[in-house]
Amino acid sequence: MASLTIFDDGNHRNILLEDFASGGAAVQANQHVIVHGNAGMILDPGGHKVYNRVFSETHGLLGTAKLKCIFLSHQDPDIVAAANGWLMTTDADAYASELWLRFIPHFGLDHLVEDRLHGIPDEGMYLDLGGGELAVLPAHFLHSCGNFQIYDGTSKVLYTGDLGASVGQDYREVSDFDAHLAYMEGFHRRYMTSNRAMRAWANMVRPLDIEVVAPQHGAIFKGKEMVERFVNWVEQLNCGIDLMQDSFVMPPR
Repeated sequence: MASLTIFDDGNHRNILLEDFASGGAAVQANQHVIVHGNAGMILDPGGHKVYNRVFSETHGLLGTAKLKCIFLSHQDPDIVAAANGWLMTTDADAYASELWLRFIPHFGLDHLVEDRLHGIPDEGMYLDLGGGELAVLPAHFLHSCGNFQIYDGTSKVLYTGDLGASVGQDYREVSDFDAHLAYMEGFHRRYMTSNRAMRAWANMVRPLDIEVVAPQHGAIFKGKEMVERFVNWVEQLNCGIDLMQDSFVMPPR
């Protein structure tokens, strides 16, 4: 699958790697690469089945730049399962929620690289990527209890992880928001925790200057009008416990 350049100003690049797990039973997942000058970052690099292909593609995209940072938005296997391979074959540092630091080693993290897995505090932080600043934003309970997103102020791309995910469409960029809901709504109603969390997120990101929302699954939202449609939709959506309070009963026999 060819990569898609989302932004390139000659010194700063944002590239989407789409569906390196195509053809199997695994859920479709995007990997994203950010390169600033001579430093690179990969976001949510994926599991063992895609590791070789994603590693090779990323190495080619980096060129003379070095991979400095591995961002893990939360603990799901489609994000962190191959973290050991990335840490063993590069000098990069990995970042994940402090909540998951003692769980990620269960995916097989070698003791030789454990000191390069760093915790992100609940309030988030900033990362320096070769002189370019990236904001690590809290997005807890969307859907993980320890969950983060990346806002890249240079490209004005917000990387939202599972928030904004879509399943089953055959396009990379959303052109018809209303038609796209069919690929997005069911996932969000079941996987996102509550409307209260969704509203808190919308209030946080609305002041940001966002040109692209780039989820970890499915198509991206490009342009301020499309981004605004997405944020407004998130803000009003009932999901998770809002819809499932009545499910907490003994199962039928």
